[in-house]
Amino acid sequence: MKFCSHCSAPLTFKIPAGEDRERFVCERCGTIHYQNPRIIAGCLPLWEGKILLCRRAIEPRYGFWTLPAGFMELGETLDQAAIRETREEACAEVESHGLYTVYSLPHVNQVHIFFRAELIDGRFAPGPESLETRLFEETEIPWDELAFSTVRRTLESFLEDKSRDRFEVKVGDLLPSPVMRQNPTPC
Repeated sequence: MKFCSHCSAPLTFKIPAGEDRERFVCERCGTIHYQNPRIIAGCLPLWEGKILLCRRAIEPRYGFWTLPAGFMELGETLDQAAIRETREEACAEVESHGLYTVYSLPHVNQVHIFFRAELIDGRFAPGPESLETRLFEETEIPWDELAFSTVRRTLESFLEDKSRDRFEVKVGDLLPSPVMRQNPTPC
């Protein structure tokens, strides 16, 4: 940020009184501009035991496979955002079966949240942000072509939980590997 969104004055980056970290502060009007992590919400959609994945038609990670997910909008609940993103990216209607994974990615200022879900009618198609959509058997998942580590971790957890027939919410932090630190891309 360079200019105040309230008065257009240049901003300084400093620790405001009573705070514990640097913030963008307007010296003219006194506004403190807080920047907070962005929430990515999505689904792990299933149909007859298969997992629905989308091949990305956008950057980052164009052409790689992912679970349908995207940025939460104002006025939405997490569940609504995940269902909307599944509709937008996979043209699929789903019924949510609850929160499944939550991963904090502090190096890209994001939190990725996935819900387990079931396709309502088995229909799906590529949305504007997907090159293709496809149902995958467990043994067909394109592990080397997954777009993000949060998707990999969610799929690995799901398959492990499925083998035990016991699904538990997973919460964790995903920090960048040494390779990612050289070329940061959202996980």
